[in-house]
Amino acid sequence: MSPTLAGLLQAGLLIAALAAVHRPLGDYLARVFSTPEHTRAETALYRLVRVDPDAEQRWGTYAQGVLGFSFVSVVLLYLLQRLQPLLPFDFGRGAVPPGMAFNNAASFVSNTNWQSYVPEVVMGHAVQMVGLTVQNFVSAAVGLAVAMALVRGFIRSRTDRLGNFWVDLVRGTLRVLLPMAFVSAVALLALGVVMSLRSGVTVVGPDGVSHTIALAPAASQEAIKMLGTNGGGIFNANSAHPFENPNSWTNLLEIFLLMAIPVSLTRAFGTLVGNRRQGYVLLSVMGVLWAGMLGVIWWAEAHGLRPLEGKETRFGVAGSALFADSTTGTSTGAVNSMHDSFSGLGGGGTLLNMLFGEMTPGGVGTGLYSILVMAVIAMFLAGLMVGRTPEYLGKKLGKREVTAAAVSILAMPTVLLLGAGIALVLPGEVDKALNNPGAHGLSEVLYAYASASNNNGSAFAGITVTSDWFQSSLGVCMLLGRFIPIVAVLALAGSLAAQRKVPESAGTLPTTGPLFATLLGGSVVLVAALTFIPALALGPIAEALL
Repeated sequence: MSPTLAGLLQAGLLIAALAAVHRPLGDYLARVFSTPEHTRAETALYRLVRVDPDAEQRWGTYAQGVLGFSFVSVVLLYLLQRLQPLLPFDFGRGAVPPGMAFNNAASFVSNTNWQSYVPEVVMGHAVQMVGLTVQNFVSAAVGLAVAMALVRGFIRSRTDRLGNFWVDLVRGTLRVLLPMAFVSAVALLALGVVMSLRSGVTVVGPDGVSHTIALAPAASQEAIKMLGTNGGGIFNANSAHPFENPNSWTNLLEIFLLMAIPVSLTRAFGTLVGNRRQGYVLLSVMGVLWAGMLGVIWWAEAHGLRPLEGKETRFGVAGSALFADSTTGTSTGAVNSMHDSFSGLGGGGTLLNMLFGEMTPGGVGTGLYSILVMAVIAMFLAGLMVGRTPEYLGKKLGKREVTAAAVSILAMPTVLLLGAGIALVLPGEVDKALNNPGAHGLSEVLYAYASASNNNGSAFAGITVTSDWFQSSLGVCMLLGRFIPIVAVLALAGSLAAQRKVPESAGTLPTTGPLFATLLGGSVVLVAALTFIPALALGPIAEALL
């Protein structure tokens, strides 16, 4: 079988699997976040933490819950790393340095999972399981909660209530992520992913020298790493490591896991708003952009000057391109090949995926609320063109709504460009960090801050970011890139929920057809192009033309 045919077969199987779960999983997600009933386990948990699950919250209170929970999570995860020598399964690896501990805490709480450390050397199993894995669950559940709050903003009328953050957090964790992660972990284990509490196994090589091969509870970590669009590997090589991703079947399963919930959330959205065609429009825009970037990356890697460098020979160019496109389009950040070794155009494609705002199809929850915010922007632009107040899903988009949407959209590029710009002008910082000069070096800096500000977590791997400046600045970018848009989205949801629904009229732009899909997709591309073309021209575009 030719590599091209094998690659097309992989992509076809992935699309078929996503299509198979789209309806049942999407409808299940809609039921989870709309039913008034609580399970016994949830009721007991609410009593334990003294939360009234039937008391709904205004958007400001909801945002306080998100920010407060996340702040406490950062502090606890930081302390857990600093106190590692006191924990079991530390294997004598010592306390994590302060700057690195802050970076890791910000990274995993913000669902970024950027890793500036070698897990086999730095992290013991206790921190991995109690700290990092727990954050893999709850950070993804936070994204789900915010997405559902925004959906309620569209479907509710004349109210200042958006639901209860604590209820949404618990349901997303217990009803969605935990059961799916359990089944996925069993499947990965059956397909050959390692699961062990040992620190490693000693082997004797052909030269007679003893070597220690690190082991870890990889299957359970890998499942939620992909399912929650987290991306942090339990081994340094991430999903290129044969213990995390041993064969082509696990490779395809892991790509499926990272896309399953974001894709199905469009069905949940259509179900909740009472018009499933609304969800199909969002899915079509996501799918076209995802497929387009897959074509760019695959073609570039198959015809570039470095077609195999940095690609796992087990997966080849097609498997590397499919994984790279999906992980940068979903804010996951896991890698099965080194993006730094991609051609200029191929690496630029992965970077552009992030600069789209990672809504193709985006992270768990974040992809849905990001593309809905972009839909608000698109309808505002349409309103300007026809000279009338824009509407979306029966809600008028006035100054407050458009301002909140604009803040959400502009937060990421502001944080990214400021962070990268400051790093580039600091004397000595970039010189010490970069392994490559010129356009490729600039691409590495842009990629690092794009990955942090978009909460992606993947890296070009040609840049060393262990200095205090990079640890701190990237950590701050992760937190700002995560929580400024969340607060803006919740403010938008609160403003929408307070309105009454307005009936459609002859001047209402239909939002269930190809015209709106084109407008929405064009807005995604236009915003990214206007914001980032100057920087891209000096980096990946210049490199591709050399």
